[in-house]
Order: sequence, then structure tokens, then C-alpha cells
Amino acid sequence: MNELYSIGDVARRTGLSVSAIRFYADEGVVTPTGHTEGGFRQYDVHAIARLELVRTLRDLGAGLGDIRRVLAAETSLTDLAVTHLRLVEDQLRQFRARRAVLRTIVRQHTTTEQVSLMHKLVSMSDDDRDRLITEFWNFVTDGLDVHPSYVQALHNRRPDLPEEPTTEQLEAWIELAELVQDEQFRTALRDNLHRTFGTEQGKLMTTPEMTARAERRFTLLQEARAAYEAGVPADSPQARDIAERMAADTAEFSAAMTGKRDLEQARRSMMAFDRHRAAQTRAKLTGPNLLRRYGTLVATINGAPTPDQDWTAAVQEWLAAALRGDTA
Repeated sequence: MNELYSIGDVARRTGLSVSAIRFYADEGVVTPTGHTEGGFRQYDVHAIARLELVRTLRDLGAGLGDIRRVLAAETSLTDLAVTHLRLVEDQLRQFRARRAVLRTIVRQHTTTEQVSLMHKLVSMSDDDRDRLITEFWNFVTDGLDVHPSYVQALHNRRPDLPEEPTTEQLEAWIELAELVQDEQFRTALRDNLHRTFGTEQGKLMTTPEMTARAERRFTLLQEARAAYEAGVPADSPQARDIAERMAADTAEFSAAMTGKRDLEQARRSMMAFDRHRAAQTRAKLTGPNLLRRYGTLVATINGAPTPDQDWTAAVQEWLAAALRGDTA
């Protein structure tokens, strides 16, 4: 015999309130299995199971119409879950965007106008973000008389915000989007690029040959970094080998630029490296610093390693010590 339970028992079993069970009965979602002689509602285990499903679906945000269709087998539970999963993921993206804006507001003195702008920035579509970066590089490289491949390389340095970005990625996007729309930043970077590449040597630096040389040099520097971070002593044969190859590469790079190869000068220059003086020199190079900040933000957004000048200075000191034959 199918046992029937009172509405109070059903409430305790399902966690629903008595009024909620009555509401679902009145709406025809889950009707009572029967009634007592006094007219009180009663439910069997199948009705209780349906009420438990109703509660779960309601907790997941399903509406009564969707629930009715599931219970009537007019739609599958999987199809309903797929639909609501999309809604939940969209809400999560919105919450991440709001969190990024709120954390930025907490960290800095933000005006009401900036709050509105930041919310707009994190709500941009992929096409809107792409147009913003394209317009920025069009402005910065307008009239720049360099090799076309270099201009294309600059245009290719753009953020790719993932579908489900972290808070850090959203915060980096907010800063980057504000930066590329800042007239002072745009103008300063454009002017510096024009000055830097306005000479014959500057134009030469943008050619594919010199770009390839710069990439090879960076690869060699990464090899030096790996050895340094692995604890290879500066006075070891391995460190000396890397340092000598770096000196030779420096001399070759200089020869390609000036037509004069001087290995000993390259070695002396490396051995005389001074971290403080190098930092001062970098501080004077406005354009490279501006590009570095842009590159750091893009790397954060793209989930790539961010540029770090500290390790560069440490590795250069290690290379200098290796050429001198002493410890770093």
C-alpha cells in the first residue's frame, strides 16, 4: 500500500515550508496525491520526490514554467540545465566585472565619472576592445617611417581578454583601456617613436634582420637567466662560456648597426655594467618605459609572464662577473 504523508511531514522531508507546498499545489506544479476525510492534503513518496526536484530547480533559478515542462516531460532536465548554466555563467562574468571595478575603486581615489567609465570598459565586447586597440596603434604609428613589419608587430601587441577572466586580468584591462585613451600617453609614445626611429640607425633597428638579431639576443639572455637562477657560479666555465657568447653577440649587433665590430669594447662595456646607472638610463627613455607598461598590462591580460627588469639587471651583473672571472 502506498503510504501517504501529511503536509507537515512533507515539509520536514523536503525542507519546503507548508505555504510553499500549498502554493505549488494551487499552481498545479505538484498536486496532492489525495486528501483526508477532513480535506487535508496528503502526498505519497513520488509526489515528495517531485517536490524535492522543484525545490532544487528553484534554488538553481528555474521558473515555474520551466519546472512544469520538466515535470511534464516536455523538456529534459539536461536541456534545462544547459539553459540555466548559460545564465549563471553570464551572471558570473558580470559579477567578476563588478568586483574588478569595486576593487579598483577601493584601491584608488575614484570619481563618479571614472566609475561609470570603468564599468563601461569591463562591459565592452571583443569587437569593441579590438577597435579601441586598433585606433590606438593607428594614432601612435601614423606617419612613422619604418619597416612595415615593425609597424605590424606593434599592432599585433594587443590584449586578448579570456571569456572568463580573473579579477587581475580585468583590473589590467581597465588600466590598459584608460591608458590607450589618455591623450598625453598616446601623444608621448607617438612622439618618442618618431624621434627614436627618425634617424637612419633608428630605421635600421626596425628591419626584419635587426628584429631577428634582437630576438636571438633575447634568447641568449634567457639562457643566462636560467643559469643564474639555477645557481651556476659566475666564476664557472659555464658562466664564462655564456658571457663570452653574449659579448660576441653584442659585438655582432653593434657591427650590424655601425659597420664596426669591436669585441674587446663589447666585453669592457659588459664588465663595466652598473645597475644604478642602467636604471637612470632607463628612466630617461620615456618611450621604452611607456611601451614596457603597455606590454606588462597586455601580458597580464593574456595570462603570459610579465616583463621584469629586476632579473635583467641581476643577470647582467652575473655576466659582468663571469667575464671578470670573479663571483657575482
